[in-house]
Amino acid sequence: MTREEKYMKAAIREAKKAWALGEVPIGCVIVYEDKIIGRGYNRRMVDHSALAHAEIAAIKKACKRMGDWRLEECELYVTLEPCPMCAGAIVQARIPKVYIGSMNPKAGCAGSVLNLLDEKGFNHQVETEEGLLGEECSMMLKEFFKELREKRKKKKEEKAGE
Repeated sequence: MTREEKYMKAAIREAKKAWALGEVPIGCVIVYEDKIIGRGYNRRMVDHSALAHAEIAAIKKACKRMGDWRLEECELYVTLEPCPMCAGAIVQARIPKVYIGSMNPKAGCAGSVLNLLDEKGFNHQVETEEGLLGEECSMMLKEFFKELREKRKKKKEEKAGE
């Protein structure tokens, strides 16, 4: 296992925490000098907050640990391509490199819909590497949504049978 795969596996473990709560399984870790300094997972439903994304949680923790809002020597590993809000936070935190598990054709802002991470109009651009453990990240999301559809179908059938 490569160094990068080790850290993406840690992000996947974070995503599984979200899944256990019934949240979309998205996880993130931030690494500085080969140590994880920030972790996060999706908590939008549990926290009743549109801001409770994995990347935002990990960035908050990493900034607190570093004692600075700049994370200029850090790497971010995330299981799903960042949304516009998270891409903006990554740029604002000056994170130089992001490793992405699965791309997000519906809301991804690292190249799928937009590329805010490499926007030349900004004062900071982010290098990205896509597809790190991509199959595992993709399958986790597919399995989650398959289970969700089955639960909704069962609930609908139970309601119709009343």
